Amino acid sequence: MTAIPLVLVHGHPFDHTMWRPQIEAFSASRRVVAPDLRGYGAAVPPAPVERFERFAEDIEALLDELDVTACVLAGLSMGGQIVMDSYRHFPERIRGLVLADTFPAADTPEGVRVRHATADRLLREGMRGYADEVLEKMVAPYASPEVKAHVHGMMTATRPESAAAALRARAARPDYRELLTRVSVPALVAVGADDTYTPVADAQAMHAALPESELHVFEGAAHLPNLERAGEFNAVLGEFLAKVDARS
Repeated sequence: MTAIPLVLVHGHPFDHTMWRPQIEAFSASRRVVAPDLRGYGAAVPPAPVERFERFAEDIEALLDELDVTACVLAGLSMGGQIVMDSYRHFPERIRGLVLADTFPAADTPEGVRVRHATADRLLREGMRGYADEVLEKMVAPYASPEVKAHVHGMMTATRPESAAAALRARAARPDYRELLTRVSVPALVAVGADDTYTPVADAQAMHAALPESELHVFEGAAHLPNLERAGEFNAVLGEFLAKVDARS
């Protein structure tokens, strides 16, 4: 049985360290790739994204560079939407999908307006006020101080120009709901029970649309269950990876 490489795609406005518990848990047993997305963290090139598809193109180029011919692709929030876009672009390389705290629909007109308004705010004010405001939606108010500090630190370290550009690109992304019905690999849908950004109902709809999927709702977590409930998240992810490995 071959251990399929695991590629972890972070959300917004974070960096690859949001996957630290998963990198630590799985690197000993399989290849784990956790890049900083274009414009985030220490990514090269550091230039902000100009269109949403660029994220998937960058991931495919990285897989080429690392000679990863097949992988399980996991993403959270915006990262989950990038995973869906990646499946649209290069499904033949993907052996399994992990879609955490995300949703497949295109933005509504109001959603587009809010993303552009938020982008304008970040360019005008910087990241700190926004980070202070949304911290207890990203993670639950009862999350540990260590998790809160990590999440807040990632948000405030993100360049406003990159965060704004990603918001604008994300506002123009396509609708992936029909794509999900054509996914031919196993999928794990995960969500925090107290997530208000992408509620449990969104996860249930994705689970229903995917031909072969399992759904796990993490109690005691909001938008980042991989950090808030890292042990439980790793156990569920590990079981899913074992199933994918067994099929390889």
